[in-house]
Parts: sequence; structure tokens; C-alpha cells
Amino acid sequence: MGETFEPGGTQAGRAQASGAQAGGVRVGLVGYGVAGAYFHAPLIHATPGLTLSAVVTRDAARAEDAAGRYGAAVVPDVAGLWDRCDLVVVASPNRTHVPIATEALDRGRPVVIDKPMARTAGEARELARLAAERGLMLTVFQNRRWDGDFLTVRELVSGGKLGEVLRLESRFERWRPVPKGGWRESGGADEVAGLLYDLGSHLVDQAIQLLGPVREVYAESDVRRAGVRADDDTFVALTHDGGARSHLWVSAVAARLGPRFRVLGSVAAYEKYGLDVQEERLRGGTAPDAPGFGEEPEERWGTLGSGEEHTATPTRAGRYLDFYRGVVACLRDGAPPPVSAQSVIDTLTVLEAARLSAAERAVVPVG
Repeated sequence: MGETFEPGGTQAGRAQASGAQAGGVRVGLVGYGVAGAYFHAPLIHATPGLTLSAVVTRDAARAEDAAGRYGAAVVPDVAGLWDRCDLVVVASPNRTHVPIATEALDRGRPVVIDKPMARTAGEARELARLAAERGLMLTVFQNRRWDGDFLTVRELVSGGKLGEVLRLESRFERWRPVPKGGWRESGGADEVAGLLYDLGSHLVDQAIQLLGPVREVYAESDVRRAGVRADDDTFVALTHDGGARSHLWVSAVAARLGPRFRVLGSVAAYEKYGLDVQEERLRGGTAPDAPGFGEEPEERWGTLGSGEEHTATPTRAGRYLDFYRGVVACLRDGAPPPVSAQSVIDTLTVLEAARLSAAERAVVPVG
């Protein structure tokens, strides 16, 4: 889906050699809301080779928590980061991702950005080009690639257990009839608000990872709840180059939840309900390096089969820590980044096509 902009891993590793040799790459985390506090901070803290050295937040309670829990310095803005970090993690509101990442790269720091990487594929390409010019790592926290259910589906597909995949159905649905408030619901396009770019970033990314490039996109997108400006009920249909189709749902108004995955193949189908266990455990305070952290109980396993015959299929253990282990391997050893910038550009290209499709009520070609 276009040019490829990937810096050499060895260059990125050399850029941070001094920090790594000193006993750990010092991480500056921008933002300590849900993404920063429940995902990035505990994962960074649990990853050998990384030290959470500084956190950007102006919220007094969040500042106290970050300092007390991790011993991190707390600063009110990114200007206070540069003498305290070797790596920048951007987990602030979506509209700030590109300017903060650009400044970090200009200052010679590799960058992790929470999804979505940018508002547009064009913005993402410029970031990737800058990272490549500087020889710095740029990667995106597409953590759902390490969900246990997704790892299970990927194994079933690659192992031929389903035969030829005909259709992937994938959902992130919630029953939240009363809005929570905040920019994710009240913001517009400039805020990169709404479910299409939030949870949809994961679903589209997973579909491309499983079934390959997309050639056509059709979408329906609505705002269902009073007081909400951004999409809260969206459907996206993808036609992949290989002929398979993905049907993807993101919704805050699903009074009855559908299966998280339903994958139909020429030989068998896999169906799975419920979300990966890692998020609920992180929110509950379980350390991501605790024994059994990513393991799912048997009663939540999905089923594999055809016709009337279906058997429970163990869910692979989720591995969110593998993302930050991959960051360390990139910086220290010159390995590829855990999520390539190009793969995220491909996802943003599809999300833009979906937004256009919903506005024009038309099928939009990609590529």
C-alpha cells in the first residue's frame, strides 16, 4: 500500500547505546490517563532493559500515583522530558501524537506512539520518513496483535485448521447507553475522536495481519447517543486482495454482545466470545510479568468445528509484554521494531477509506 519507510534497527540501537549500557533505557511517558497508567507504565516497568524515568501529566492525583508507584519524575510538559529520557512513549490525546512524536524524533529520541499513530496516512508517512532520515525507531502500540484470542486465530489460520478463510467477523462491542464524556465522544475529526479510529484501529490492523492487503472498503457509521459528536456505532466491510472478506463492528450501543471472533473457513469455523483477559488484569492491578497473567480460563475458550460438531479450543496465552520486549530488542540488538510504521500506514489508509465510504455511502477502492 505504498512506499516503505523503516529505519535500520542497528542505527536505532546505536542511537540509544549509551542509555542501554548504563543499565536501562530511560523512558519518558507522555500522558498518564487510561493508556498511560493501565497499559504503558506497568508494561514498561515489567520489561527488563527499560526504566520509567519520567511522566508528563498536570493532574495532581495522577502525578502522585506515577511518582509513588514507579519512582518516576513527574513533569508538566514535554519540555521537562529531554534530559530525563532516551525513549519517548506518546500516550496523550490523539491530536497530540504527531507534534510530540515529531519533536522527539527531531531531538534524536526513538518513539513509541499509542494508536492511532496519526490523523491521516499522509501524516504517518511524514513521521516515518523523519524517523528513517534520523535512523531512529518509530513504532506503534498495536497491543491487540498480542491478544490471546487473536494469537489463537492466527495459529488456526496459518496451520490450515480452517481451510481457506472465507470471512472474518470481529467485534469490539459494549453496552454503554449513557456517554462517559470526554474528547473521545465529544471531539471531531481534529481530535481523532470516535470508535472507528479508536477500537477500529485494532480491528482493521488485525484483519490485515490475518488476511493481507485490502482492495475495497465499505462502511456505515452513526452517532446513536444524545450528546455525542463522534461515531459510536460503526460497521466496516473489507475485501482483501486474496478474496476473503472481513466484517468488523465497533459499538457502544450493543445491548447484546456478539462473538469477539467468528472466522468461517472452507473446512471449519472458529467462534469466540469475550475479550482478552490482559486488559481487565492490568486494570485490576495484576503485574504483567505475574505467573499466568495472559492465560484464559477454560470456560472462556472458543470452539472449533463444522456443522453440529464443535470442540473447545484452548486460547493461546496473551503476551502484551512482547511488544516492549521487541522495543528493547530493536534498540539494543538492531531487531525490527515490534510494529512497523508501514503496517500502521496501511491501517490508516483503510480507516480513511472507511470514513469516506460512510460519508458517501459508497464502496471505496484502496491502493
